Amino acid sequence: MNQSIKKNLDFPITKIILGIIVCFSLFVVIQNFLLKPFFFNIIQDQSIAKPIIHCISSVLLLVSYYYFFRFYDKRKITELSVNHLPKEMFGGFILGFLTISLSIFILYLLGYYQIISITTAYYSTKFFTMLIIAALVEDLFHRGLIVREIENWLGTHIAIVIAMLVELQHIFNPNSGLFDIFFYLIWGFTMAMLFIYTKRIWLPFFFHLGWNFAQPFYGSNLTGTNDMGNIIQSKFTGPELLTGGAFGIEGSIFTASFLLIIGIVLYYFAKKEGKIIKRKAMN
Repeated sequence: MNQSIKKNLDFPITKIILGIIVCFSLFVVIQNFLLKPFFFNIIQDQSIAKPIIHCISSVLLLVSYYYFFRFYDKRKITELSVNHLPKEMFGGFILGFLTISLSIFILYLLGYYQIISITTAYYSTKFFTMLIIAALVEDLFHRGLIVREIENWLGTHIAIVIAMLVELQHIFNPNSGLFDIFFYLIWGFTMAMLFIYTKRIWLPFFFHLGWNFAQPFYGSNLTGTNDMGNIIQSKFTGPELLTGGAFGIEGSIFTASFLLIIGIVLYYFAKKEGKIIKRKAMN
């Protein structure tokens, strides 16, 4: 292969762009032109068909990423290693769920959160599998690809800054306000640290999943949207700074503070354990 072409293909930005285009395009094409027509044709109830489609799509996305970078990089795809999967799966989900739960508990103590009723009638498997696929797409590409490539290229600190800036794409979410910009930056920092500490996508992915599941579970909007179902029908009152307002509980200053603490603790342990990669000297 021409050395100039090889150099361009090995450039981290090229890898990021090609990885997202190839893997995500394949994911979209298979989901929309194969899986949906097939399953919607044989299963009339979309509440059953959609979860199946979401689960198969998630697996296909991981498979396409794995084999694309096995071919591209000629390396072990360590970011998808399952050696510590049970611990990172349960630990991540529980940590994400409990972080939201702690904010809800504080609001309850302050009298700003009221439980009206509890029922699963307004929640379905479809909603949960939507959370799975949304979190997987973001964590695979944002953490597994962008943070990994930038960290190996320019070092951990620049990777963290890039990870924080990438999350600002969410400012276009419904009901986002000025304070939510700070939340997105904190989210990018902590999610990057969840990956940097383990060098695998599973801890950030399952944290993300537990975090996203907890919000509609408690009757909160999820990142500004209110159509993700709920299990606890509830009422939020009080200052928007504390409750998150229409954006949801993740926009609360309590939640943002807990999230930041998690990121700082992970950074401390990553530095202590020698997991912070220094920027390579430029030739």
